[in-house]
Amino acid sequence: MTLDLNARLMIERLGARGEGVVRTQRGLVFVPFALAGETVLAEVDGERGKLVEVLDASPDRIAPICPLWGECGGCAVQTLRRESYLAWKRELLVDALRAARLETDVRPCVDTHGAGRRRAVFHARIDARGRASVGFMRARSHEIIGIDACPLFAPGLTRAPAVARSIAQTLAALGKPLDIAATATDAGLDIDIRGAGKLEFDLTQKLIALAAAHDLARLSNHGVALIERRQPVLEIGRAKITPPAGGFLQATVVGEQALGDLVIAEMQSERRIADLFAGVGTFALRLAERAEVHAVEHDQAALSALSKAARNASGLRRITTEARDLFKRPLLRAELANYDAVVFDPPRAGAEAQARELAASDVPLVVGVSCNAQTFSRDARVLVDAGYALEHATPVDQFRFSAHVEIVGVFRRAARKKAKRGLLR
Repeated sequence: MTLDLNARLMIERLGARGEGVVRTQRGLVFVPFALAGETVLAEVDGERGKLVEVLDASPDRIAPICPLWGECGGCAVQTLRRESYLAWKRELLVDALRAARLETDVRPCVDTHGAGRRRAVFHARIDARGRASVGFMRARSHEIIGIDACPLFAPGLTRAPAVARSIAQTLAALGKPLDIAATATDAGLDIDIRGAGKLEFDLTQKLIALAAAHDLARLSNHGVALIERRQPVLEIGRAKITPPAGGFLQATVVGEQALGDLVIAEMQSERRIADLFAGVGTFALRLAERAEVHAVEHDQAALSALSKAARNASGLRRITTEARDLFKRPLLRAELANYDAVVFDPPRAGAEAQARELAASDVPLVVGVSCNAQTFSRDARVLVDAGYALEHATPVDQFRFSAHVEIVGVFRRAARKKAKRGLLR
């Protein structure tokens, strides 16, 4: 492999990871932090380029908002003007759909950063002297960049870096790499420690004292609460929910609301809805304001939190729950016949097995929610091949400056019902 020092490159476009892409005689080269239309100097090693200097800047280039830009790996595109940035996010979805041979109305990208991120995972490593380094990974590296603050955090997460450092230092004697997940709730910070393993009594007591000193709502180890000083409550629609320790939540409050609104807008008259990969009820608790909902989720703790929230909320219709691994046991065609509509929101791996059962069903309306444009497009192809029409898709930017994009896609079936009526004549 040849190393080219100070190669002069004209960047053609932004890639799927937010890096500048240029085609050379040797193939594609990817240059992080370069923008489309720029002429740059870069050190090129195979397909990887390291930006040395911007010779001719894009008119869309703006100043970064963070002093750690270019070092911290948390952001991919921070120097691109907002309108162009949102257009790039939309294009990520357009490109993924095109690769799957799908055409539809891709709507403008919705900015849902709001007040900022309410969740973050800090990585902690202990050096040979027993000192903790706490922060995020350096770009394209496993090295830790120390974080004191992040401009993308919601106000409720401001104290989280300091709390994470205190926890890491308290557990430094373990000598283990840790992940410390922090969530800003209405009652204060909810912290879950991962990687520590089972803790001895003395360390547990130190952590309990630390929770009091930092006024944490809850402190947990691997999902098991060490102390809950206040219930870490969040609102979802009319309900108040206490999520399981370390459980999944949407990254921003505005993002969760926007995704819920996009789903509900398509389900105005349906009376019986299945919410698959339901989590703690992002959609179920909102949909239950007008319909009966069956929520299916592998994580029993999440379902328990959802059920408790539903029981204590007023004005909701019946929500039933089912603990089920939808990757291994998707709802079958016969089971799906009970529903007027289905919403599914799987992890990044997508919902291929469930999509195939939906494709075989007569469910008239399916709304797919995803955080991965490639697996969404793959699953959408399965539904479209079976006769569903992908009416439109909306990209949602909940992870500002990252290469991640959320999607809400609407699928309707018409042909299957006409065929059945024809058979009855």
